[in-house]
Amino acid sequence: MQTDQQNAGSSESSNVAAMRVEYSQKGLRREDLAPDPVTQFTCWFQEACAAGLTEPNAVVLATVSATGQPSTRTVLIKNYDKRGFVFFTNFESRKARQMGENPNVSILFPWIALERQVIIEGKAEKISTAESIQYFLRRPHGSQIAATVSRQSRVIMSRKLLEMEYETMKRKLMNGKVPFPSGWGGFRIIPAEFEFWQGRANRLHDRFRYIAGDENTWKIERLAP
Repeated sequence: MQTDQQNAGSSESSNVAAMRVEYSQKGLRREDLAPDPVTQFTCWFQEACAAGLTEPNAVVLATVSATGQPSTRTVLIKNYDKRGFVFFTNFESRKARQMGENPNVSILFPWIALERQVIIEGKAEKISTAESIQYFLRRPHGSQIAATVSRQSRVIMSRKLLEMEYETMKRKLMNGKVPFPSGWGGFRIIPAEFEFWQGRANRLHDRFRYIAGDENTWKIERLAP
Protein backbone atom coordinates (compact mmCIF):
# COMPACT_ATOMS: atom_id res chain seq x y z
CA MET A 1 0.00 0.00 0.00
CA GLN A 2 1.47 3.38 -1.05
CA THR A 3 1.85 6.18 1.47
CA ASP A 4 0.83 9.78 0.75
CA GLN A 5 4.49 10.65 0.30
CA GLN A 6 4.95 7.86 -2.26
CA ASN A 7 1.81 8.96 -4.11
CA ALA A 8 3.08 12.53 -4.20
CA GLY A 9 6.42 11.37 -5.56
CA SER A 10 4.69 9.30 -8.23
CA SER A 11 2.59 12.31 -9.25
CA GLU A 12 5.64 14.54 -9.56
CA SER A 13 7.39 11.90 -11.66
CA SER A 14 4.36 11.67 -13.95
CA ASN A 15 4.37 15.44 -14.39
CA VAL A 16 8.00 15.34 -15.50
CA ALA A 17 7.31 12.45 -17.87
CA ALA A 18 4.54 14.46 -19.51
CA MET A 19 6.77 17.43 -20.27
CA ARG A 20 7.33 17.60 -24.02
CA VAL A 21 8.29 20.24 -26.54
CA GLU A 22 7.92 19.59 -30.25
CA TYR A 23 10.95 20.87 -32.12
CA SER A 24 10.16 23.01 -35.14
CA GLN A 25 13.39 24.57 -36.39
CA LYS A 26 14.72 23.83 -39.84
CA GLY A 27 16.93 20.78 -40.28
CA LEU A 28 20.66 20.41 -40.75
CA ARG A 29 21.89 18.91 -44.03
CA ARG A 30 25.30 17.52 -44.88
CA GLU A 31 25.69 19.97 -47.76
CA ASP A 32 25.13 22.88 -45.37
CA LEU A 33 28.10 21.99 -43.18
CA ALA A 34 31.47 23.72 -43.36
CA PRO A 35 34.41 21.39 -44.13
CA ASP A 36 36.01 22.12 -40.76
CA PRO A 37 34.20 22.15 -37.40
CA VAL A 38 35.58 25.44 -36.09
CA THR A 39 34.11 27.29 -39.06
CA GLN A 40 30.81 25.47 -38.53
CA PHE A 41 30.92 26.29 -34.82
CA THR A 42 31.57 29.97 -35.55
CA CYS A 43 28.51 30.08 -37.79
CA TRP A 44 26.29 28.60 -35.07
CA PHE A 45 27.89 30.68 -32.32
CA GLN A 46 27.24 33.90 -34.23
CA GLU A 47 23.61 32.86 -34.69
CA ALA A 48 23.34 32.15 -30.95
CA CYS A 49 24.70 35.63 -30.20
CA ALA A 50 22.38 37.26 -32.74
CA ALA A 51 19.40 35.47 -31.17
CA GLY A 52 20.15 37.15 -27.86
CA LEU A 53 20.84 33.96 -25.91
CA THR A 54 22.06 34.55 -22.36
CA GLU A 55 25.76 33.70 -22.16
CA PRO A 56 26.02 31.68 -25.39
CA ASN A 57 29.64 31.00 -24.40
CA ALA A 58 28.52 29.01 -21.33
CA VAL A 59 29.33 25.30 -21.51
CA VAL A 60 28.86 22.27 -19.31
CA LEU A 61 32.36 20.91 -18.70
CA ALA A 62 32.71 17.21 -17.84
CA THR A 63 35.89 15.92 -16.24
CA VAL A 64 36.83 12.53 -14.82
CA SER A 65 39.13 11.76 -11.89
CA ALA A 66 41.91 9.17 -11.90
CA THR A 67 39.51 6.78 -10.15
CA GLY A 68 36.84 7.21 -12.83
CA GLN A 69 34.57 9.59 -10.90
CA PRO A 70 32.95 12.08 -13.31
CA SER A 71 31.86 15.59 -12.39
CA THR A 72 30.28 18.47 -14.29
CA ARG A 73 29.92 22.21 -13.91
CA THR A 74 29.21 25.27 -16.05
CA VAL A 75 32.15 27.40 -17.16
CA LEU A 76 32.53 30.25 -19.65
CA ILE A 77 34.60 29.88 -22.81
CA LYS A 78 36.69 33.05 -23.11
CA ASN A 79 38.50 32.40 -26.38
CA TYR A 80 38.51 29.90 -29.20
CA ASP A 81 40.28 29.33 -32.50
CA LYS A 82 41.58 26.37 -34.50
CA ARG A 83 43.88 25.48 -31.59
CA GLY A 84 41.00 24.93 -29.18
CA PHE A 85 38.61 26.39 -26.62
CA VAL A 86 39.93 28.30 -23.59
CA PHE A 87 38.46 28.82 -20.12
CA PHE A 88 39.96 29.96 -16.81
CA THR A 89 39.90 28.55 -13.30
CA ASN A 90 41.74 28.15 -10.01
CA PHE A 91 44.36 25.40 -10.31
CA GLU A 92 43.24 23.96 -6.95
CA SER A 93 39.63 23.57 -8.10
CA ARG A 94 38.12 20.13 -8.52
CA LYS A 95 38.05 20.43 -12.30
CA ALA A 96 41.69 21.49 -12.49
CA ARG A 97 42.77 18.65 -10.24
CA GLN A 98 40.79 16.14 -12.29
CA MET A 99 42.21 17.46 -15.55
CA GLY A 100 45.66 17.04 -14.04
CA GLU A 101 44.85 13.40 -13.36
CA ASN A 102 42.97 12.76 -16.60
CA PRO A 103 43.14 15.33 -19.43
CA ASN A 104 40.23 13.82 -21.39
CA VAL A 105 37.25 16.19 -21.18
CA SER A 106 33.99 17.08 -22.89
CA ILE A 107 32.11 20.37 -23.17
CA LEU A 108 28.51 20.98 -24.20
CA PHE A 109 27.02 24.23 -25.53
CA PRO A 110 23.28 23.95 -24.64
CA TRP A 111 21.59 26.38 -27.02
CA ILE A 112 18.10 25.21 -26.07
CA ALA A 113 16.26 28.23 -27.46
CA LEU A 114 17.63 27.40 -30.91
CA GLU A 115 16.98 23.67 -30.42
CA ARG A 116 20.70 23.09 -30.86
CA GLN A 117 23.66 21.77 -28.97
CA VAL A 118 27.34 21.36 -29.75
CA ILE A 119 29.46 18.73 -28.01
CA ILE A 120 33.25 18.88 -28.15
CA GLU A 121 35.55 16.15 -26.85
CA GLY A 122 39.30 16.40 -26.51
CA LYS A 123 42.22 16.88 -24.15
CA ALA A 124 42.77 19.82 -21.81
CA GLU A 125 46.14 21.44 -21.29
CA LYS A 126 47.26 24.58 -19.48
CA ILE A 127 47.88 27.65 -21.59
CA SER A 128 51.00 29.74 -21.07
CA THR A 129 51.32 32.01 -18.06
CA ALA A 130 51.68 34.95 -20.45
CA GLU A 131 48.29 34.17 -22.02
CA SER A 132 46.68 33.84 -18.59
CA ILE A 133 48.13 37.17 -17.43
CA GLN A 134 46.94 38.87 -20.60
CA TYR A 135 43.36 37.78 -19.92
CA PHE A 136 43.58 38.45 -16.16
CA LEU A 137 44.48 42.08 -16.81
CA ARG A 138 41.31 42.52 -18.88
CA ARG A 139 39.05 41.26 -16.08
CA PRO A 140 37.06 43.72 -13.92
CA HIS A 141 38.91 44.80 -10.77
CA GLY A 142 36.40 42.98 -8.54
CA SER A 143 36.81 39.74 -10.47
CA GLN A 144 40.58 39.98 -10.16
CA ILE A 145 40.25 40.30 -6.38
CA ALA A 146 37.82 37.37 -6.24
CA ALA A 147 40.29 35.16 -8.12
CA THR A 148 42.93 36.12 -5.56
CA VAL A 149 40.94 35.46 -2.37
CA SER A 150 38.89 32.40 -3.41
CA ARG A 151 40.39 29.01 -2.61
CA GLN A 152 38.05 27.32 -5.03
CA SER A 153 36.43 24.01 -4.01
CA ARG A 154 37.82 24.22 -0.47
CA VAL A 155 35.46 23.97 2.52
CA ILE A 156 34.85 27.40 4.08
CA MET A 157 33.24 28.29 7.41
CA SER A 158 30.83 30.92 6.10
CA ARG A 159 30.12 33.35 3.29
CA LYS A 160 30.62 36.20 5.76
CA LEU A 161 34.26 35.26 6.26
CA LEU A 162 34.77 35.06 2.49
CA GLU A 163 33.23 38.51 2.03
CA MET A 164 35.37 39.92 4.86
CA GLU A 165 38.51 38.62 3.17
CA TYR A 166 37.33 40.09 -0.13
CA GLU A 167 36.67 43.52 1.43
CA THR A 168 40.04 43.48 3.20
CA MET A 169 41.83 42.77 -0.08
CA LYS A 170 39.68 45.37 -1.86
CA ARG A 171 40.70 48.11 0.60
CA LYS A 172 44.33 47.04 0.39
CA LEU A 173 44.32 47.26 -3.41
CA MET A 174 41.97 50.23 -3.76
CA ASN A 175 44.44 52.30 -5.78
CA GLY A 176 46.75 49.60 -7.02
CA LYS A 177 46.92 46.70 -9.41
CA VAL A 178 45.85 43.25 -8.27
CA PRO A 179 48.86 40.90 -8.35
CA PHE A 180 48.41 38.00 -10.75
CA PRO A 181 47.58 34.88 -8.65
CA SER A 182 50.02 32.09 -9.50
CA GLY A 183 47.37 29.47 -8.71
CA TRP A 184 44.98 30.69 -11.38
CA GLY A 185 45.00 30.46 -15.16
CA GLY A 186 43.62 29.05 -18.35
CA PHE A 187 43.12 25.65 -19.92
CA ARG A 188 42.76 24.98 -23.63
CA ILE A 189 40.60 22.08 -24.79
CA ILE A 190 42.19 20.63 -27.93
CA PRO A 191 39.32 19.07 -29.88
CA ALA A 192 39.40 15.55 -31.27
CA GLU A 193 35.69 15.36 -32.02
CA PHE A 194 32.73 17.72 -32.52
CA GLU A 195 29.04 16.88 -32.66
CA PHE A 196 26.43 19.31 -34.00
CA TRP A 197 22.88 18.47 -32.91
CA GLN A 198 19.75 20.06 -34.35
CA GLY A 199 16.35 19.22 -32.88
CA ARG A 200 13.74 17.98 -35.38
CA ALA A 201 10.09 17.01 -35.32
CA ASN A 202 9.10 13.62 -33.88
CA ARG A 203 12.53 13.32 -32.23
CA LEU A 204 14.16 12.51 -35.59
CA HIS A 205 16.99 14.90 -34.80
CA ASP A 206 19.89 15.75 -37.10
CA ARG A 207 23.31 14.86 -35.72
CA PHE A 208 26.66 15.28 -37.46
CA ARG A 209 30.04 14.30 -36.04
CA TYR A 210 33.44 15.64 -37.08
CA ILE A 211 36.37 13.35 -36.24
CA ALA A 212 39.94 14.66 -36.43
CA GLY A 213 42.15 13.01 -39.04
CA ASP A 214 45.70 13.59 -40.24
CA GLU A 215 47.08 16.98 -41.29
CA ASN A 216 44.16 19.06 -40.02
CA THR A 217 41.56 17.08 -41.93
CA TRP A 218 38.14 16.14 -40.54
CA LYS A 219 35.86 13.22 -41.32
CA ILE A 220 32.14 14.09 -41.22
CA GLU A 221 29.54 11.47 -40.32
CA ARG A 222 25.77 11.58 -39.85
CA LEU A 223 24.60 9.86 -36.65
CA ALA A 224 21.23 8.31 -35.90
CA PRO A 225 19.16 10.44 -33.48
